[in-house]
Amino acid sequence: MAQIQAQPAPASQERGRLRKAPEHFLDATGVRTVFAEGRQGRRNFIRSAFAAAMAGSAASHAAAQARDTGDGDPAILNLPVHSTGLGQPVATDGYGRPSQYEGNVQRRQSPGLTQTNQASVSFAPLQSLFGIVTPSGLHFERHHQGWWDVDPAQHRLMINGMVKTSKVFTMDEIMRLPSVSRFHFIECGANTAVDWGNVAVPTCQYTHGMLSCSEFTGVPLITLLEHAGADLKAAKFVLAEGADGSSMTRTIPMSLVTSGQVLVAYGQNGEMLRPENGYPLRLVVPGVQGVSWVKYLRRIELGDQPWASKDEAIHYIDLMPDGQHRQYTSIQECKSVITTPSGGQVLLDKGFYNITGLAWSGRGKVKRVDVSVDGGRNWRTARLETPVLDKCLTRFNLDWVWDGKPTIVQSRAMDETGYVQPSYKQLRAVRGTRSIYHNNAIQSWLVQENGEVKNVQIA
Repeated sequence: MAQIQAQPAPASQERGRLRKAPEHFLDATGVRTVFAEGRQGRRNFIRSAFAAAMAGSAASHAAAQARDTGDGDPAILNLPVHSTGLGQPVATDGYGRPSQYEGNVQRRQSPGLTQTNQASVSFAPLQSLFGIVTPSGLHFERHHQGWWDVDPAQHRLMINGMVKTSKVFTMDEIMRLPSVSRFHFIECGANTAVDWGNVAVPTCQYTHGMLSCSEFTGVPLITLLEHAGADLKAAKFVLAEGADGSSMTRTIPMSLVTSGQVLVAYGQNGEMLRPENGYPLRLVVPGVQGVSWVKYLRRIELGDQPWASKDEAIHYIDLMPDGQHRQYTSIQECKSVITTPSGGQVLLDKGFYNITGLAWSGRGKVKRVDVSVDGGRNWRTARLETPVLDKCLTRFNLDWVWDGKPTIVQSRAMDETGYVQPSYKQLRAVRGTRSIYHNNAIQSWLVQENGEVKNVQIA
C-alpha cells in the first residue's frame, strides 16, 4: 500500500553553476475535487461516533470499576490529597516551570546527526503542542557556532553601506523607538531534509520539528535605515551579519525591507528573546527560511547586488536535476503536517478521533487544507481555526471515525496565491532526488491495524 520511494540519481553530477531559484513552480491545476462534509450535523456526528466507540469497552470498564469500589470511579468519588491539603507557595526560582507530568515534552536532538559539545540542532515537539504559538523554551534551535548569552549593555548594531551616515545603535536606543508585535512562523530551510533521502525518521518532531511560531516584538528595519539616511532607490539588497562565532551573513532583498515586513526584534512571546534564539537582537524575515533570521544581529549593510556569502554560495542551495544550483532559495513554500495522529503515536481503539495539524506559507495566508484518510484517493476540507494570519502557522482540524483498518492519513495545504502543496512525485519531477533543502512535500502517516502510527512515503 505504501512504499519508501527511491529514484535513481540523475546522471549529471555537474556542480558549481548557480541560478536564482524558481520558487513558485506548482499551482492548483489538477487538484482533485474536495469532498464536502456529510449531511449529518457535526455535533450529532461526534456524539454518535463517540458513543459507538465507547460502547465496545464500556461494559468491561464498568465491571473493573465495580470490582474496585463497588460504586463507580474512585478517581471521582474519593477526594485526592490536593483537594484536602495546602498547596505549594509561589515558585521560589522566580520563573514558572511546566508540570512534572509534562517532563517528556521537550526539544530533542536528532540521534542521526553528529553529536558534538556544540550541538547544532534541536527539534520542537510539534506533536505535543496546541494552537499556533510555540513556547519560547520549546522553540527549535539551529546554531552554526554555538549560542551565546550576550551582554545587552555592550551589544551594538551598525548600519552602513549605501547610507548618508553610518549609524551605530545601542539596545537602549533601539528599544526607545516605536515597536510593533507580529505573529510569524520560522522554518529552517533543512526542515524535513532527511525525507529527501527516504530516511523514515520516526516522529513528527524529527520530520518537521525545525519549525516554530512566536509573537515577535521589535522595530521595523526600514525605520532604522531611514535614521541612517539609506539610499532606498539605489539600494537593492541588505546584508545582515550576526555576532556569533560563525559570523552568519545573509542577503535580504530590499523589497522585503521597504514593505515594512522585516523586523529588528528583541522580544519573543511577551519577553526578551532567549539566548538560544538570538538575545538580545535578531532579524525577523517573515516567510523566508530561518537562516536569514540572523541572530545576535550586529550589522546591516546596504548594497546594489547580492553578496554571495559563504552560506549562500556553498550552503542552503538546491542541486537541480540538470546539475545547476538554485541559489538564494529564500521563500518557504506552502506546507502542512498532521501532528495527531502522527509517527510514534498509538490509537488505542477504533472510533472517533480529531485529526489536527499545522499549515503555513511563506507567501501569505493559508487558504485551505485538505485531509485524506485513504492515502490520497479522496480529500475532505479541514476546519481552519482562527486566527489565520499572514506568514504564520494555522491550526487545522478534521473529524474522523477510524474503522480499525490500516490506512494512510495526509494533509495538503493551499495558500492565498493558489499554490498547492505538492506530492513527492510532483516535487521530485521538478527538483530531482539530490536536494537537501526546501522539502515541502505532502507527509504521509501509516495507521496500522494495532493503532501504531509510522512515517511512510507513497510511491
